[in-house]
Amino acid sequence: QVRLQESGPGLVKPSQTLSLTCDVSGDSITTSGYAWGWIRQPPGKGLEWMGVIAYDGSTFYAPLFESRVSISRDTSKSQFFLRLTSVIPEDTAVYYCVRQLKGDYDYWGQGTQVTVSS
Repeated sequence: QVRLQESGPGLVKPSQTLSLTCDVSGDSITTSGYAWGWIRQPPGKGLEWMGVIAYDGSTFYAPLFESRVSISRDTSKSQFFLRLTSVIPEDTAVYYCVRQLKGDYDYWGQGTQVTVSS
């Protein structure tokens, strides 16, 4: 059974950097063909795909976030990370880590609420 678990601060001040961790169990984040990514859902809005890090370490980002986002990993700990710089209140959302295979997201973390506020 693949499990993903997000962790990180629930409150971030404007202009600071948001950093989240996703712990993966039940699969290796280097398994060929899979990518590991981040999706968020702002209050009252739909899901927003932010980006992924593929099994080979290559990264792909949504144009909306490309200038502020980076995704990295630690294969020894089976973790991958989200870093979003210069946050604004509109970055308030529930952030999910996911496993992606082509266009499908087959495993999700439970989500973590992040609020951007001073």
